[in-house]
Amino acid sequence: MSGPISLEPNGSEQDTLMLRLSDIRPPRRRPRWAVDDSTLTIRLPWLGPDEEAVSRLAAELADRIGPAVHPYEVAALLEVEGMSASTIRERYGHPNLFSLAAALYEQVPRTFPEPAPAADPWRPDTARCLLRGVLFALPSLAYLLTAPLWNAREHAPALIVAGLVSWAWGQALGHHAHLRMATGRWEGGRALLAGAPMGAALATAVAAPLADGGPVLLAVAAQSLYLAAAGVLLVLARERLLLAALSPLVAGSVVLPWWEPGDLVRAGLPALALLGTLAVTAWALREPLATPAVSGAVRPPALRSLPYGLFGLAAGLLVLLEAREEPYAVIVLTVSMGPAEWLLYRYRGLSVAALRATATPAGFLVRSAGILALCLLGYLLPLWPAALLTGVGPAALLSLAAALWTALLLQAFGAAWPSAIVCLTAAGGAGAVALLDLPPGPADALALCCGAAALSLSVCALWLLGRPAPHA
Repeated sequence: MSGPISLEPNGSEQDTLMLRLSDIRPPRRRPRWAVDDSTLTIRLPWLGPDEEAVSRLAAELADRIGPAVHPYEVAALLEVEGMSASTIRERYGHPNLFSLAAALYEQVPRTFPEPAPAADPWRPDTARCLLRGVLFALPSLAYLLTAPLWNAREHAPALIVAGLVSWAWGQALGHHAHLRMATGRWEGGRALLAGAPMGAALATAVAAPLADGGPVLLAVAAQSLYLAAAGVLLVLARERLLLAALSPLVAGSVVLPWWEPGDLVRAGLPALALLGTLAVTAWALREPLATPAVSGAVRPPALRSLPYGLFGLAAGLLVLLEAREEPYAVIVLTVSMGPAEWLLYRYRGLSVAALRATATPAGFLVRSAGILALCLLGYLLPLWPAALLTGVGPAALLSLAAALWTALLLQAFGAAWPSAIVCLTAAGGAGAVALLDLPPGPADALALCCGAAALSLSVCALWLLGRPAPHA
Protein backbone atom coordinates (compact mmCIF):
# COMPACT_ATOMS: atom_id res chain seq x y z
CA MET A 1 0.00 0.00 0.00
CA SER A 2 1.45 3.39 -0.93
CA GLY A 3 0.32 7.02 -1.06
CA PRO A 4 1.42 9.96 -3.21
CA ILE A 5 4.35 12.08 -2.04
CA SER A 6 3.66 15.80 -1.59
CA LEU A 7 5.94 17.83 -3.79
CA GLU A 8 4.39 21.26 -3.16
CA PRO A 9 2.32 22.66 -0.30
CA ASN A 10 -1.43 22.76 -1.01
CA GLY A 11 -1.03 20.18 -3.76
CA SER A 12 -4.14 18.50 -5.13
CA GLU A 13 -3.09 15.17 -3.74
CA GLN A 14 -3.56 16.37 -0.16
CA ASP A 15 -7.24 15.52 -0.10
CA THR A 16 -6.86 12.17 -1.86
CA LEU A 17 -6.14 8.81 -0.32
CA MET A 18 -5.01 6.22 -2.84
CA LEU A 19 -4.94 2.52 -2.00
CA ARG A 20 -3.11 0.35 -4.48
CA LEU A 21 -4.19 -3.30 -4.19
CA SER A 22 -1.58 -5.95 -4.65
CA ASP A 23 -2.10 -8.05 -7.74
CA ILE A 24 -1.54 -11.76 -7.02
CA ARG A 25 -2.84 -12.91 -10.38
CA PRO A 26 -0.62 -13.08 -13.37
CA PRO A 27 -0.93 -9.98 -15.56
CA ARG A 28 -3.11 -10.17 -18.63
CA ARG A 29 -3.53 -7.97 -21.59
CA ARG A 30 -6.29 -5.32 -21.29
CA PRO A 31 -7.50 -2.81 -23.79
CA ARG A 32 -6.40 0.79 -23.27
CA TRP A 33 -9.89 1.93 -22.48
CA ALA A 34 -10.33 -0.57 -19.69
CA VAL A 35 -10.44 0.78 -16.15
CA ASP A 36 -7.54 -0.19 -13.90
CA ASP A 37 -9.48 -1.90 -11.10
CA SER A 38 -6.35 -2.52 -9.05
CA THR A 39 -6.49 1.06 -7.69
CA LEU A 40 -9.18 2.31 -5.32
CA THR A 41 -9.52 6.08 -4.97
CA ILE A 42 -11.36 7.59 -1.99
CA ARG A 43 -12.12 11.31 -1.84
CA LEU A 44 -12.00 12.54 1.78
CA PRO A 45 -14.44 15.23 2.76
CA TRP A 46 -12.90 18.69 3.47
CA LEU A 47 -15.01 21.29 5.12
CA GLY A 48 -12.48 24.17 4.82
CA PRO A 49 -10.54 26.10 7.50
CA ASP A 50 -12.02 27.14 10.82
CA GLU A 51 -11.53 30.90 10.58
CA GLU A 52 -12.40 31.55 14.22
CA ALA A 53 -9.86 29.05 15.53
CA VAL A 54 -7.20 30.38 13.15
CA SER A 55 -7.90 33.95 14.30
CA ARG A 56 -7.49 32.95 17.95
CA LEU A 57 -4.18 31.28 17.16
CA ALA A 58 -3.04 34.36 15.23
CA ALA A 59 -3.86 36.59 18.22
CA GLU A 60 -1.90 34.29 20.56
CA LEU A 61 1.19 34.24 18.34
CA ALA A 62 0.94 37.79 16.90
CA ASP A 63 4.10 39.06 18.62
CA ARG A 64 6.14 36.26 17.06
CA ILE A 65 4.42 36.11 13.69
CA GLY A 66 4.59 39.87 13.05
CA PRO A 67 8.39 40.04 12.50
CA ALA A 68 8.31 37.09 10.05
CA VAL A 69 9.28 37.87 6.47
CA HIS A 70 7.98 34.64 4.89
CA PRO A 71 5.28 32.05 5.70
CA TYR A 72 8.01 29.45 6.12
CA GLU A 73 9.14 31.28 9.27
CA VAL A 74 5.61 30.86 10.66
CA ALA A 75 5.72 27.19 9.72
CA ALA A 76 8.95 26.80 11.66
CA LEU A 77 7.33 28.55 14.63
CA LEU A 78 4.37 26.16 14.54
CA GLU A 79 6.71 23.20 14.46
CA VAL A 80 8.56 24.57 17.48
CA GLU A 81 5.21 24.93 19.25
CA GLY A 82 4.70 21.20 18.69
CA MET A 83 1.67 21.47 16.41
CA SER A 84 0.91 18.08 14.87
CA ALA A 85 -0.62 17.38 11.47
CA SER A 86 -3.78 15.95 13.04
CA THR A 87 -4.26 19.08 15.16
CA ILE A 88 -3.87 21.26 12.10
CA ARG A 89 -6.54 19.29 10.22
CA GLU A 90 -9.04 18.68 13.02
CA ARG A 91 -8.84 21.91 15.00
CA TYR A 92 -8.00 24.49 12.34
CA GLY A 93 -9.37 22.79 9.25
CA HIS A 94 -6.21 23.23 7.16
CA PRO A 95 -4.83 20.34 5.15
CA ASN A 96 -1.19 20.83 6.20
CA LEU A 97 1.29 22.93 8.13
CA PHE A 98 2.14 25.24 5.26
CA SER A 99 -1.47 26.09 4.58
CA LEU A 100 -2.02 27.13 8.20
CA ALA A 101 1.26 29.06 8.23
CA ALA A 102 0.24 30.98 5.10
CA ALA A 103 -3.14 31.87 6.64
CA LEU A 104 -1.51 33.11 9.84
CA TYR A 105 1.06 35.10 7.87
CA GLU A 106 -1.72 36.84 5.94
CA GLN A 107 -3.79 37.65 9.02
CA VAL A 108 -1.06 39.17 11.19
CA PRO A 109 0.26 42.55 9.99
CA ARG A 110 4.01 42.93 9.59
CA THR A 111 5.79 44.51 12.56
CA PHE A 112 9.54 44.96 12.73
CA PRO A 113 10.45 46.01 16.26
CA GLU A 114 13.72 47.80 16.85
CA PRO A 115 16.40 45.61 18.43
CA ALA A 116 17.27 46.18 22.04
CA PRO A 117 19.85 48.94 22.44
CA ALA A 118 23.30 47.42 22.57
CA ALA A 119 25.79 48.37 25.25
CA ASP A 120 28.23 51.09 24.27
CA PRO A 121 31.53 49.31 23.54
CA TRP A 122 33.41 52.61 23.98
CA ARG A 123 31.85 53.71 27.24
CA PRO A 124 34.58 55.74 28.99
CA ASP A 125 35.75 55.25 32.55
CA THR A 126 35.18 58.79 33.78
CA ALA A 127 37.08 58.43 37.04
CA ARG A 128 40.08 56.93 35.30
CA CYS A 129 40.19 59.66 32.64
CA LEU A 130 40.03 62.41 35.26
CA LEU A 131 42.72 60.67 37.30
CA ARG A 132 45.02 60.51 34.29
CA GLY A 133 44.60 64.24 33.75
CA VAL A 134 45.58 64.87 37.37
CA LEU A 135 48.58 62.55 37.05
CA PHE A 136 49.83 64.46 34.03
CA ALA A 137 49.93 67.65 36.15
CA LEU A 138 51.15 66.34 39.55
CA PRO A 139 54.85 65.95 38.57
CA SER A 140 55.03 69.74 38.16
CA LEU A 141 54.85 69.92 41.97
CA ALA A 142 58.44 68.66 42.05
CA TYR A 143 59.59 71.85 40.30
CA LEU A 144 57.59 73.91 42.77
CA LEU A 145 59.24 72.18 45.73
CA THR A 146 62.76 72.42 44.35
CA ALA A 147 62.44 75.95 42.93
CA PRO A 148 64.85 77.54 45.47
CA LEU A 149 67.49 74.89 44.70
CA TRP A 150 68.09 75.65 41.01
CA ASN A 151 68.33 78.56 38.60
CA ALA A 152 65.58 78.41 36.01
CA ARG A 153 67.44 80.49 33.41
CA GLU A 154 70.60 78.37 33.57
CA HIS A 155 69.22 74.91 34.28
CA ALA A 156 65.91 74.88 32.42
CA PRO A 157 67.33 74.21 28.90
CA ALA A 158 68.73 70.83 29.90
CA LEU A 159 65.48 69.81 31.59
CA ILE A 160 63.43 71.00 28.59
CA VAL A 161 65.54 69.11 26.06
CA ALA A 162 65.41 65.95 28.16
CA GLY A 163 61.66 66.35 28.56
CA LEU A 164 61.13 66.69 24.80
CA VAL A 165 63.16 63.55 24.10
CA SER A 166 61.38 61.63 26.85
CA TRP A 167 57.98 62.76 25.56
CA ALA A 168 58.73 61.69 22.00
CA TRP A 169 60.23 58.37 23.10
CA GLY A 170 57.35 57.70 25.48
CA GLN A 171 54.75 58.19 22.74
CA ALA A 172 56.54 55.79 20.40
CA LEU A 173 57.18 53.24 23.16
CA GLY A 174 53.55 53.36 24.31
CA HIS A 175 52.31 52.58 20.80
CA HIS A 176 54.88 49.81 20.34
CA ALA A 177 53.98 48.27 23.71
CA HIS A 178 50.28 48.24 22.86
CA LEU A 179 51.06 46.51 19.57
CA ARG A 180 53.04 43.88 21.45
CA MET A 181 50.27 43.48 24.04
CA ALA A 182 47.88 42.60 21.23
CA THR A 183 50.02 39.48 20.86
CA GLY A 184 50.43 38.73 24.56
CA ARG A 185 50.99 40.29 27.97
CA TRP A 186 54.52 38.93 28.20
CA GLU A 187 55.48 40.50 24.89
CA GLY A 188 54.11 43.89 25.98
CA GLY A 189 55.91 43.68 29.32
CA ARG A 190 59.20 42.83 27.63
CA ALA A 191 58.84 45.80 25.27
CA LEU A 192 58.29 48.14 28.22
CA LEU A 193 61.10 46.62 30.27
CA ALA A 194 63.57 47.06 27.42
CA GLY A 195 62.32 50.36 26.02
CA ALA A 196 61.79 52.46 29.16
CA PRO A 197 65.42 52.41 30.40
CA MET A 198 66.64 53.07 26.85
CA GLY A 199 64.43 56.15 26.64
CA ALA A 200 65.66 57.48 30.00
CA ALA A 201 69.29 56.95 29.00
CA LEU A 202 68.77 58.61 25.62
CA ALA A 203 67.08 61.68 27.13
CA THR A 204 69.84 62.07 29.72
CA ALA A 205 72.58 61.69 27.11
CA VAL A 206 71.03 64.26 24.76
CA ALA A 207 70.65 66.83 27.55
CA ALA A 208 74.03 66.14 29.17
CA PRO A 209 75.94 68.82 27.16
CA LEU A 210 73.52 71.44 28.48
CA ALA A 211 73.59 70.22 32.09
CA ASP A 212 76.91 71.85 33.02
CA GLY A 213 77.79 69.69 35.96
CA GLY A 214 76.66 67.05 38.40
CA PRO A 215 73.59 68.46 40.21
CA VAL A 216 71.81 69.51 37.03
CA LEU A 217 72.71 66.26 35.28
CA LEU A 218 71.37 64.38 38.31
CA ALA A 219 68.09 66.33 38.05
CA VAL A 220 67.90 65.56 34.32
CA ALA A 221 68.47 61.85 34.97
CA ALA A 222 65.82 61.85 37.72
CA GLN A 223 63.29 63.55 35.44
CA SER A 224 64.02 61.10 32.61
CA LEU A 225 63.70 58.09 34.92
CA TYR A 226 60.40 59.34 36.27
CA LEU A 227 58.91 59.98 32.80
CA ALA A 228 59.99 56.51 31.65
CA ALA A 229 58.54 54.77 34.71
CA ALA A 230 55.32 56.79 34.65
CA GLY A 231 54.84 55.93 30.98
CA VAL A 232 55.10 52.23 31.82
CA LEU A 233 52.48 52.53 34.57
CA LEU A 234 50.08 54.43 32.29
CA VAL A 235 50.43 51.83 29.53
CA LEU A 236 49.71 49.07 32.06
CA ALA A 237 46.68 51.05 33.37
CA ARG A 238 48.11 51.26 36.90
CA GLU A 239 47.19 54.88 37.54
CA ARG A 240 46.39 54.37 41.21
CA LEU A 241 49.88 53.04 41.90
CA LEU A 242 51.36 56.14 40.28
CA LEU A 243 49.10 58.37 42.36
CA ALA A 244 50.29 56.63 45.54
CA ALA A 245 53.93 57.05 44.50
CA LEU A 246 53.41 60.79 43.95
CA SER A 247 51.77 61.33 47.35
CA PRO A 248 54.97 62.79 48.92
CA LEU A 249 54.90 65.59 46.35
CA VAL A 250 51.27 66.34 47.16
CA ALA A 251 51.91 66.34 50.90
CA GLY A 252 54.92 68.61 50.62
CA SER A 253 53.20 71.08 48.32
CA VAL A 254 50.13 71.36 50.52
CA VAL A 255 52.10 72.59 53.54
CA LEU A 256 54.31 75.04 51.63
CA PRO A 257 52.09 78.10 52.28
CA TRP A 258 52.40 77.62 56.05
CA TRP A 259 55.78 75.94 56.57
CA GLU A 260 59.25 76.27 55.11
CA PRO A 261 60.54 72.69 54.92
CA GLY A 262 64.19 73.46 54.22
CA ASP A 263 66.51 72.37 51.45
CA LEU A 264 66.81 68.77 52.65
CA VAL A 265 63.06 68.19 52.66
CA ARG A 266 62.62 70.06 49.37
CA ALA A 267 65.09 67.74 47.66
CA GLY A 268 64.11 64.63 49.60
CA LEU A 269 60.40 64.58 48.79
CA PRO A 270 60.88 64.48 44.97
CA ALA A 271 63.60 61.84 45.45
CA LEU A 272 61.19 59.79 47.58
CA ALA A 273 58.47 60.13 44.93
CA LEU A 274 60.93 58.98 42.25
CA LEU A 275 61.99 55.94 44.27
CA GLY A 276 58.35 55.08 44.93
CA THR A 277 57.53 55.39 41.22
CA LEU A 278 60.42 53.11 40.27
CA ALA A 279 59.41 50.58 42.93
CA VAL A 280 55.75 50.36 41.90
CA THR A 281 56.78 50.18 38.23
CA ALA A 282 58.98 47.17 38.93
CA TRP A 283 56.13 45.58 40.89
CA ALA A 284 53.60 46.28 38.13
CA LEU A 285 55.85 44.67 35.50
CA ARG A 286 55.92 41.39 37.45
CA GLU A 287 52.39 40.43 36.35
CA PRO A 288 52.87 40.64 32.55
CA LEU A 289 56.35 39.13 32.74
CA ALA A 290 55.00 36.17 34.72
CA THR A 291 52.56 35.18 31.95
CA PRO A 292 53.76 32.62 29.37
CA ALA A 293 55.09 33.89 26.09
CA VAL A 294 53.12 33.33 22.89
CA SER A 295 54.89 30.87 20.64
CA GLY A 296 55.68 32.07 17.14
CA ALA A 297 54.86 35.71 17.94
CA VAL A 298 55.87 38.15 15.21
CA ARG A 299 57.50 41.37 16.37
CA PRO A 300 55.95 44.46 14.70
CA PRO A 301 58.45 46.73 12.94
CA ALA A 302 59.66 49.67 14.99
CA LEU A 303 58.95 52.07 12.13
CA ARG A 304 55.22 51.62 12.75
CA SER A 305 55.67 53.62 15.96
CA LEU A 306 57.79 56.37 14.36
CA PRO A 307 54.89 58.77 13.57
CA TYR A 308 53.71 58.54 17.16
CA GLY A 309 57.14 59.59 18.38
CA LEU A 310 57.30 62.44 15.87
CA PHE A 311 53.89 63.65 17.04
CA GLY A 312 55.09 63.55 20.65
CA LEU A 313 58.06 65.72 19.67
CA ALA A 314 55.84 68.15 17.75
CA ALA A 315 53.32 68.39 20.58
CA GLY A 316 56.13 69.06 23.06
CA LEU A 317 57.51 71.83 20.89
CA LEU A 318 54.11 73.46 20.50
CA VAL A 319 53.49 73.35 24.24
CA LEU A 320 56.96 74.76 24.85
CA LEU A 321 56.29 77.67 22.49
CA GLU A 322 53.02 78.37 24.29
CA ALA A 323 54.79 78.17 27.67
CA ARG A 324 57.27 80.87 26.57
CA GLU A 325 54.38 83.27 26.21
CA GLU A 326 51.90 81.96 28.78
CA PRO A 327 53.40 79.63 31.43
CA TYR A 328 50.05 78.90 33.05
CA ALA A 329 48.71 77.64 29.74
CA VAL A 330 50.82 74.51 30.19
CA ILE A 331 48.99 73.70 33.44
CA VAL A 332 45.60 74.22 31.82
CA LEU A 333 46.52 72.03 28.84
CA THR A 334 48.02 69.31 31.02
CA VAL A 335 44.97 69.00 33.26
CA SER A 336 42.69 69.05 30.20
CA MET A 337 44.26 65.88 28.81
CA GLY A 338 42.00 63.83 31.07
CA PRO A 339 38.75 65.27 29.65
CA ALA A 340 40.33 65.08 26.19
CA GLU A 341 40.78 61.32 26.57
CA TRP A 342 37.19 60.98 27.82
CA LEU A 343 35.91 62.82 24.74
CA LEU A 344 37.91 60.50 22.46
CA TYR A 345 35.96 57.59 23.90
CA ARG A 346 32.71 59.48 23.53
CA TYR A 347 33.46 60.24 19.88
CA ARG A 348 33.90 56.55 19.17
CA GLY A 349 30.75 55.59 21.06
CA LEU A 350 28.65 58.26 19.35
CA SER A 351 30.04 57.22 15.96
CA VAL A 352 29.00 53.61 16.54
CA ALA A 353 25.51 54.81 17.51
CA ALA A 354 25.36 56.95 14.35
CA LEU A 355 26.39 53.96 12.29
CA ARG A 356 23.42 52.02 13.63
CA ALA A 357 21.00 54.91 13.09
CA THR A 358 21.84 55.81 9.48
CA ALA A 359 21.15 53.94 6.28
CA THR A 360 23.25 55.85 3.73
CA PRO A 361 26.90 56.98 3.58
CA ALA A 362 25.80 60.58 3.12
CA GLY A 363 23.65 60.44 6.24
CA PHE A 364 26.53 59.00 8.25
CA LEU A 365 28.86 61.72 6.97
CA VAL A 366 26.47 64.41 8.20
CA ARG A 367 26.16 62.76 11.60
CA SER A 368 29.92 62.27 11.80
CA ALA A 369 30.49 65.98 11.15
CA GLY A 370 28.04 66.84 13.93
CA ILE A 371 29.74 64.46 16.36
CA LEU A 372 33.17 65.89 15.57
CA ALA A 373 31.91 69.44 16.12
CA LEU A 374 30.15 68.44 19.35
CA CYS A 375 33.23 66.79 20.84
CA LEU A 376 35.51 69.64 19.83
CA LEU A 377 33.20 72.20 21.39
CA GLY A 378 32.86 70.04 24.49
CA TYR A 379 36.64 70.10 24.87
CA LEU A 380 37.29 73.74 24.01
CA LEU A 381 34.42 75.51 25.79
CA PRO A 382 35.62 74.70 29.36
CA LEU A 383 39.12 75.92 28.42
CA TRP A 384 37.82 79.41 27.71
CA PRO A 385 36.94 80.30 31.34
CA ALA A 386 40.04 78.43 32.52
CA ALA A 387 42.18 80.65 30.27
CA LEU A 388 40.47 83.79 31.56
CA LEU A 389 40.93 82.75 35.19
CA THR A 390 44.65 82.16 34.71
CA GLY A 391 45.17 85.26 32.59
CA VAL A 392 46.09 83.27 29.49
CA GLY A 393 45.27 84.54 26.01
CA PRO A 394 42.49 82.26 24.77
CA ALA A 395 43.31 82.39 21.04
CA ALA A 396 46.60 80.48 21.07
CA LEU A 397 45.47 78.15 23.86
CA LEU A 398 42.22 77.12 22.16
CA SER A 399 43.82 76.68 18.75
CA LEU A 400 46.62 74.58 20.24
CA ALA A 401 44.13 72.48 22.21
CA ALA A 402 42.01 71.90 19.09
CA ALA A 403 45.06 70.83 17.08
CA LEU A 404 46.22 68.41 19.77
CA TRP A 405 42.78 66.85 20.25
CA THR A 406 42.12 66.27 16.55
CA ALA A 407 45.62 64.83 16.20
CA LEU A 408 44.95 62.42 19.07
CA LEU A 409 41.64 61.49 17.46
CA LEU A 410 43.36 60.51 14.21
CA GLN A 411 45.97 58.57 16.16
CA ALA A 412 43.25 56.66 17.96
CA PHE A 413 42.11 55.35 14.57
CA GLY A 414 45.62 54.51 13.42
CA ALA A 415 46.06 57.56 11.14
CA ALA A 416 49.28 58.71 12.78
CA TRP A 417 51.21 60.20 9.86
CA PRO A 418 48.77 63.07 9.17
CA SER A 419 48.93 64.07 12.84
CA ALA A 420 52.73 63.96 12.89
CA ILE A 421 53.24 65.86 9.63
CA VAL A 422 50.70 68.62 10.33
CA CYS A 423 51.86 69.19 13.92
CA LEU A 424 55.55 69.18 12.94
CA THR A 425 54.80 71.73 10.24
CA ALA A 426 52.93 73.95 12.71
CA ALA A 427 55.74 73.65 15.28
CA GLY A 428 58.34 74.45 12.65
CA GLY A 429 56.50 77.53 11.43
CA ALA A 430 55.78 78.92 14.89
CA GLY A 431 59.31 78.08 16.06
CA ALA A 432 60.90 79.84 13.11
CA VAL A 433 58.93 83.01 13.82
CA ALA A 434 59.93 82.89 17.51
CA LEU A 435 63.63 82.25 16.84
CA LEU A 436 64.04 84.78 14.04
CA ASP A 437 61.73 87.36 15.61
CA LEU A 438 59.61 87.62 12.49
CA PRO A 439 56.19 89.23 12.17
CA PRO A 440 53.45 88.84 13.30
CA GLY A 441 55.21 87.88 16.52
CA PRO A 442 55.52 84.60 18.47
CA ALA A 443 52.07 84.64 20.09
CA ASP A 444 50.12 85.48 16.94
CA ALA A 445 52.24 83.12 14.83
CA LEU A 446 51.55 80.27 17.25
CA ALA A 447 47.82 80.97 17.18
CA LEU A 448 47.78 81.10 13.37
CA CYS A 449 49.87 77.95 12.94
CA CYS A 450 47.85 75.98 15.49
CA GLY A 451 44.59 77.22 14.00
CA ALA A 452 45.65 76.13 10.53
CA ALA A 453 46.78 72.78 11.94
CA ALA A 454 43.46 72.28 13.75
CA LEU A 455 41.51 73.09 10.58
CA SER A 456 43.62 70.76 8.45
CA LEU A 457 43.36 67.92 10.96
CA SER A 458 39.59 68.41 11.28
CA VAL A 459 39.15 68.14 7.51
CA CYS A 460 41.39 65.07 7.50
CA ALA A 461 39.39 63.53 10.35
CA LEU A 462 36.12 64.14 8.55
CA TRP A 463 37.54 62.70 5.33
CA LEU A 464 38.94 59.55 6.98
CA LEU A 465 36.40 59.01 9.76
CA GLY A 466 33.26 60.21 7.95
CA ARG A 467 32.96 56.77 6.32
CA PRO A 468 31.34 53.79 8.03
CA ALA A 469 34.32 51.46 7.54
CA PRO A 470 36.59 52.79 10.37
CA HIS A 471 33.75 52.40 12.90
CA ALA A 472 32.44 48.98 11.88
